[in-house]
Amino acid sequence: MTTVSSPFYNDEHRAFADAVRQFTENEITPFVHEWDVAGEVPRELYKKAGALGIFGDGFDEQYGGHGQRDPLLRMVMFQELSRSGSGGVLASLLSNYIGLPPIQKFGSDATKAKYITPCMTGEKVAALAITEPSGGSDVARIKTTARLEGDHYVVNGSKTFITSGMYAHHFTTAVRTGGDGPAGVSMMVIDGDAEGVGRTSLDKMGWLASDTATLYFDDVKVPVENLLGEEGAGFSMIVNNFNAERIDMAAQSTAFARVCFDEALNWARERETFGKRLADHQVIRHKLVEMDRQINASQAWIELLAWRLAQGDDPVAEIAEAKVNATLTFEACAREAAQVLGGASYLRGDTVERLYREVRVQAIGGGSEEIMRDLASRQLGL
Repeated sequence: MTTVSSPFYNDEHRAFADAVRQFTENEITPFVHEWDVAGEVPRELYKKAGALGIFGDGFDEQYGGHGQRDPLLRMVMFQELSRSGSGGVLASLLSNYIGLPPIQKFGSDATKAKYITPCMTGEKVAALAITEPSGGSDVARIKTTARLEGDHYVVNGSKTFITSGMYAHHFTTAVRTGGDGPAGVSMMVIDGDAEGVGRTSLDKMGWLASDTATLYFDDVKVPVENLLGEEGAGFSMIVNNFNAERIDMAAQSTAFARVCFDEALNWARERETFGKRLADHQVIRHKLVEMDRQINASQAWIELLAWRLAQGDDPVAEIAEAKVNATLTFEACAREAAQVLGGASYLRGDTVERLYREVRVQAIGGGSEEIMRDLASRQLGL
């Protein structure tokens, strides 16, 4: 993987990449199958990641963050962690990056200090609670209600497919405080230990190391100060949060595709069939070249988009398109790697086997390929 060779990266990016790569090699990669079986990552991992500064991008220094948002640094971090070959580990470990940004942008100083600071050190974990059993990407139709009663809201409803849902200490939650449609949606922080909060774990095809849950809110009392921004402003908060999540997932998908390529390349160099290496068969060489071509194209595009974000640009349509391109690249490379490895890729615990199962969630999470195409078409004025 060559994520740090791009001219877009400076010495700080490369040094951070080296540190995260070593962290991944020592603290994650040797244990991913064990954590798949356990269905979660150890809580000590969050503290180790916090000590390295993995949670700090985009958060104020006074709360323990880096003090700025650096899209290129974040891309390096996500891709180096992806070397582990486990989307489930990344999903759990990095749920702060979808749960905390609305608090950073719209929370009061007291709310930021309370919820962001302990997450920066890994002492606590944040989750984002948007999706409901009745629907996912159509956030304007959220049904979970929050009724104002004096100095608190009373929340009723449920959320599902919530990453870190079983373990998170608090949830940045979309609720309906007003009428129908996007104007009635608000965002607030709900403590995980509040009375009336229930959780059940979900069993999944992939992301086995990711703690994923359905949440239940039964007359949960939430202090009014936990409202983020104004009532009715939640829809725009959700939409803005999705954009960062999508380029993060594009970066992960491209890196996972590279892991599949590396696994296939190493196998093709070592495995012998019909008296010669797999790599000596033209059909296998062409598979590997095609994988490499797609990965390089995807990598170049998302690096350019990260650079443009760093310059203050907001290429919404291209980020949506790049996510589609990255997940299609990941899918193609996972398939071809499985073909090259043959039966070895069908055994539980093999890296390609794990990544093959995780393709679908990368292509659906953060906005499905179909929704991304539709979003891009609207941005293009079609």
